[in-house]
Amino acid sequence: MQPMIYYVEDDPNIADLTMYALRQAGLEVRGFANATAFDAACAEALPDAILLDIMLPEKDGLAILRDLKADPATAPIPVMMLSAKSAEIDKVTGIDLGADDYLAKPYGMMELVSRTRALLRRSTPTAPPTSASAQLTCGTLTLDERAHRVWADGVEVPLTRKEFDVLAMLMEHQNQVLSRAQLLERVWGWEFTDNTRTVDVHIQTLRQKLGEASPEAAALIETIRGVGYTIRG
Repeated sequence: MQPMIYYVEDDPNIADLTMYALRQAGLEVRGFANATAFDAACAEALPDAILLDIMLPEKDGLAILRDLKADPATAPIPVMMLSAKSAEIDKVTGIDLGADDYLAKPYGMMELVSRTRALLRRSTPTAPPTSASAQLTCGTLTLDERAHRVWADGVEVPLTRKEFDVLAMLMEHQNQVLSRAQLLERVWGWEFTDNTRTVDVHIQTLRQKLGEASPEAAALIETIRGVGYTIRG
């Protein structure tokens, strides 16, 4: 069965163009102008991925996202925020609430399609690790890949799925510098993008959360100017 995408956007011109591009790429999509219509559709059948605008009537996209992640039935569904808002606080808020991706308007249709396909790939279950030990350590940091838990200096740190994936990728490649493009490809699965700001925002929130538990743990993640990031073991 073809994966289904739900798209919430109240501007009919933007909605029509976006859905046309997705359908031309062979993707199935249903559009909704507000939270009421979207909630009714979810009550009938859950989608495989959700594209969600922030500025909406009735209830904004961040409130919808908060409700989705609070419900065990919808929490695993990957969500990409689509919004004209460029303020970093909106991106950080969406990420903290559990959004998997954020694309600012106006966006290119090729990038939209590529990121949507990556979003759908994340909705496909993957096999659990087969190694006897699924724990990674680096300095005061401990990461359990199977339990999806992280501790900094013995204090558990709650992370979003993408923050966890970024940290796991860095810890799996300790003392190696990973470029933003490499992180986008390996963590997000993007095939095309000219915007690597998403990585920077995730690193920022990751450092902040680790630092609240252990400043030493946050300092392990280093920025390599003009290249990317590394974690020093």
